[in-house]
Amino acid sequence: MKPEDLARIAAALERVSPPPADLPDFTLASAFVWHVGPDRLEAIENVNRVDLDLLIGVDRARDTLLENTRQFANGFAANNALLWGARGMGKSSIVKAIHGTICGEGLNLKLVELQREDLPSVGRLLAILKNVDARFVLFCDDLSFSHDDEHYKSLKAVLDGGIEGRPENVVLYATSNRRHLMPRDMIENERGSAINPSEAVEEKVSLSDRFGLWLGFHPCDQDQYLAMIRGYCDAHGIEISDDDLRAEAIEWQATRGSRSGRVAWQYFTDLAGRRGVSV
Repeated sequence: MKPEDLARIAAALERVSPPPADLPDFTLASAFVWHVGPDRLEAIENVNRVDLDLLIGVDRARDTLLENTRQFANGFAANNALLWGARGMGKSSIVKAIHGTICGEGLNLKLVELQREDLPSVGRLLAILKNVDARFVLFCDDLSFSHDDEHYKSLKAVLDGGIEGRPENVVLYATSNRRHLMPRDMIENERGSAINPSEAVEEKVSLSDRFGLWLGFHPCDQDQYLAMIRGYCDAHGIEISDDDLRAEAIEWQATRGSRSGRVAWQYFTDLAGRRGVSV
């Protein structure tokens, strides 16, 4: 083979295999977003989050995840966590709020957001993070899989398997509306169509089993819903009587057909706008 042929092959291989990602300056920010094509970590200076004290009705999940995160940030063992349950009840908000609380305590904890569609690249991301002198919470929001989605296999070795295993300075927090990350009809279909139904189902649900913490988020009642809004009003200095708040907030929830922390924040945003308050 001629030298020029070898040069063309080498150039083609370089195009197919992207160069290693350049490391950002991890001292400039506490949060980053992972991108692919090319691989890179984008620093986020201002994280979109609320104070932990404003998250009402999720006390048990909040305290459990806060303690798990604090011991991890202090260099001790900690579990991966799956936050599952009702939509709009603060699953992603609590992760970001706890990260802010831990950073406020002076601990060197970084938050790295990973999109679900980028899961196949998680091995490359971990190869970068394991060599950094910091502790990382890898955060995957709204994690779920369809019947023909093979992305979940990318996470299995990361969570609890493989020869190398998960780096000791990385822990994974994921949120999902589904406890087993997959739709019930998908699991039932496996039971009905597989040669060995029990093995097929075990293979599908084993991913969620690899999270050491399962934290459930359930729909709030009306008192919790109103308490959320009152907390937002007090935090931003908006004065409104209990009677007016109750009447307006209940009417707002009726128009939305649901009651959750997200609906409470949406009503508060409307109220703040009408009062000329920026949030």
